[in-house]
Amino acid sequence: MKKELYIFIGIFLFLAIGMHFKEWVSHPISHIAALPNTGAYGVGATYPLVFTLIVYLLWVLIRSIYRTAKKIVSR
Repeated sequence: MKKELYIFIGIFLFLAIGMHFKEWVSHPISHIAALPNTGAYGVGATYPLVFTLIVYLLWVLIRSIYRTAKKIVSR
């Protein structure tokens, strides 16, 4: 469970810094302070967590397909 939380946080940081690098470098405090007033695609202020959850679920799906294929091949 701890490993999965680290993966989720890593994806969150990767997406946050990757998508908003200029804002994180130039004015990080005001960028965080503006979060309650923002929203993307009608999701609202929780959009960073929603997008992170979507990417994390894709990661879990790909990982489970890989592990299943590896078990089938090793038989």
